[in-house]
Parts: sequence; C-alpha cells; structure tokens
Amino acid sequence: MIASMNLRFVEAFHWAVSLSSVTRAAQKLHITQSALSARISALEEELGTVLVDRRDKQFRLTIAGQRFHVMAQQLLSVQRQIKEAMGHNSSGLVTVRIGAIESVVHSWLPGWLVRMRSEQPDFAFELTVETSPVLVDQVKRGALDLVFAAIPATDAGLRTVALPSMALSFVGRVDIHQASRYRLNDLACFELMTFQRGSQPHQALLELFQGEHTSPPRVHNISSISAMVQLVEAGFGVATLPSEVIDDLAQRSPLKRLPGTPALAPLPIHASYREDPTSSLTESLLSSAMNHLKTSAASRRRRSHPSGA
Repeated sequence: MIASMNLRFVEAFHWAVSLSSVTRAAQKLHITQSALSARISALEEELGTVLVDRRDKQFRLTIAGQRFHVMAQQLLSVQRQIKEAMGHNSSGLVTVRIGAIESVVHSWLPGWLVRMRSEQPDFAFELTVETSPVLVDQVKRGALDLVFAAIPATDAGLRTVALPSMALSFVGRVDIHQASRYRLNDLACFELMTFQRGSQPHQALLELFQGEHTSPPRVHNISSISAMVQLVEAGFGVATLPSEVIDDLAQRSPLKRLPGTPALAPLPIHASYREDPTSSLTESLLSSAMNHLKTSAASRRRRSHPSGA
C-alpha cells in the first residue's frame, strides 16, 4: 500500500488540512481546485476509507482523516529527508512568497535578498509589502509562505521566531531642526508623523506622551515610509522612523535624527511561516535572514566603534 501510494495525493491532502480549505490548498500547490479534490478522492479510494466529511461546506475531517493526517505528515517528512540525503535538487526556480512591513523593506531586506541570490541561485521570490495585520492574515490563509511583521502569527501549523527589534527615532530636516536637544515639550510643538493608527510605533508614541503627562500633539498616521520621508524633507514636521532607515537616508537626503529626544519603545519584528513537511526551504531562508542580521549588526558596531578610536 505505502509503496504504491502517490505522495502528490498525500501532499494535496496535507495542505487542504493545514489550510482548512481545498481552495487555498489548490492555490498553494498551483493546481485547480477540481484537481486537488480529485487527488484527495483518489487517496480515499486507495486507502478504502473516507478522509473528508463532505456533508456541509465547511472543511472537516473524519476520524480516519484525523488519524491519517498524522501519518501523512510523517510520510512527507521522510520523503523530504530522503531527497536531502540523496542530494536531490529539483530543476527550475523555487519561488517563495515573502511578506514584509515597510520598516523591514527599507532596512535589511534588500541586503538579505542580494545575499540569497548568491547562496541559492535557484531561489526566486514574490514580495508583498503590507501592514502587520494583513501579512499575518495572509500567512494564516496560506497566501504567503514567510512574513516579517511587527506582530506574531498564531495559528495551528504556524511557527513564529522573534528577530532583533528595531530602534525607533525622531527624524527631522537638517536645516529646520537645528536645536542641540529636543525634549518632549519641544516635540509637541511639531506636526508628528508615525505609522498607521493602532500600530506599535503609533501606540509607543502616544504612551510616551501619556507617561510624561504631556498633552499629546497632533499625530498623522501614514503607512508609507517613503511618504513620511518626503513630508519631512518638505518641512511638514517630525516623523518616527527606524533608526537604521534614518542613518541610511541621511547619507543622501537632508534628514537627521533629532538629538536628545526621549527613547521610543523599539519595534518588534517576528518571522512567521507555516511548517512544511515537504520542504526545508522556508527554514533555510529564515536561518539565512537571521545570519544576515547578525552579520549586519556586527558590521554596524565596527563602523560605530572602529579600533583605536
């Protein structure tokens, strides 16, 4: 039975269960919904039992289906281990759907993707830039394979790893904001810009003023870093942005971190992905990203504290 079992049918069944949807599983495997349903039906015929309860529109497993899904994951995991042990290398590009928030896209993501091109020549990606809630929803639904967001994704079959948080700073225009120190009361006099309402940077900004019992200023919510940068450059006001982004932009635009400003709570970054018993690619990508972050952090420390300085 096991020797003759078509593992493509097992994989179709696994993703339908993991994503709780035949439609989303078909999208994940790049096949039609009818083709995926046919694979599950063929698997049921081969096993001689019903795996999916089709009495209503909601995706449900039978008792037999629940038992088989555990074994299906084991089968697919063994298949992956055999391929890796035998040096199996599938031909053609392997495309991974990656999602990231603006702060990640404007900081370390480009450098990491350049690194990935040399580490894995067969690696290709589709990049979605969205807010954290949208990214988390998409990885839950199986529309994305790996997301970098400010909030973790919690769902059955999902794993989340905390990455180094990103320091946030107040940024202004060099020729406008020339004071040697900016206290909270000084900042309250400016138009302030931060990320979308309810986001961690927005909450951190409001809590900063509440903690000092200072009247909150007018705060503009903008989801785009590029838009905030352009507004600061135009002299509209002061923005809260990741320090790493500011340091990079300051080399080619009239922006600077405002000195003496109170500390903002850092922006947490979480990598979330769905466990895949058929491939270790997502885990290897995440490992590469974490190594890149460590290397980049060490490089920044060396530039900030050169030997002999």
